[in-house]
Amino acid sequence: MITVVGSINMDLVVKTDIFPKQGETTLGNLFTTVPGGKGANQAVAAARLGSRVSIVGCIGNDSFGEPLMGNLEEQHVMTTHVRQLDGVSTGIANILLSEGDNRIIVVPGANEKLTKAMIREAEPQLKASKLVMIQLEIPREAIEETLEICAANNIPVLCNPAPAQQFDIKWMDKITYLTPNEHECEVIFEADFEDVANRYPNKVIVTLGKEGALYSTGQTIVHIPGFPSTVADTTGAGDTFNGALAHLLIQSDGLDKAVAFANAAGSLSVEKFGAQGGMPRHNEVLERLGGKKK
Repeated sequence: MITVVGSINMDLVVKTDIFPKQGETTLGNLFTTVPGGKGANQAVAAARLGSRVSIVGCIGNDSFGEPLMGNLEEQHVMTTHVRQLDGVSTGIANILLSEGDNRIIVVPGANEKLTKAMIREAEPQLKASKLVMIQLEIPREAIEETLEICAANNIPVLCNPAPAQQFDIKWMDKITYLTPNEHECEVIFEADFEDVANRYPNKVIVTLGKEGALYSTGQTIVHIPGFPSTVADTTGAGDTFNGALAHLLIQSDGLDKAVAFANAAGSLSVEKFGAQGGMPRHNEVLERLGGKKK
């Protein structure tokens, strides 16, 4: 069982051929709403690959809350510890897509209402988990309570440190795996990402986009290459990587295999539209890796 403690958003997506400059108006060619939020995305990514997954989070009792809850249940993510709150809006992400790139503004909404008390209520679920995943789109107190419970019960934690400005370096002692991209790594540690990987062997896994990912064994840097993709939408690629990494880590196949599997999953995710729309099934990842269907 994987438990995700994190954000649940509705993504408001606009596609345009040209990113507007400051003060400029441009025409778009698509608007749609799709389920998102880093917590929900990572939960769905792991569940779609075949893991049993539960999520702890908050949504509003509004027009976005119900479809988001329904989507999680359709994706076989357990929602026992998702709170639907009155008087607060569901979190949203305003996503602007152009030329295979994205710009995102997140309004946390109900995600900001996740409390220490709610985390403690979910403690039995955390204790029953082989791995707990967290991101930084939820309040600091919820993150720290999750880390305290996991540390006290020897539960591995995979932390995707986004947005990086929210990260506290003191958390490293309670985190088993940290998955920053190059930029996040340098914001958090104020150092070159390879130096950081060497400082935290088998712990910091730096994602490099289409170039794959790397980590250090303590003696050498291990670079696991990425896979070529025909890019339609990069939104959710990092979340797919993290969900896939968690899925394989709980199977104890080793970090190199887990990172390669996650790279393959991430490369598939960018080939379809939407944060969750391109998240692959297990057999699709095996095919990209050169394996056989199961």
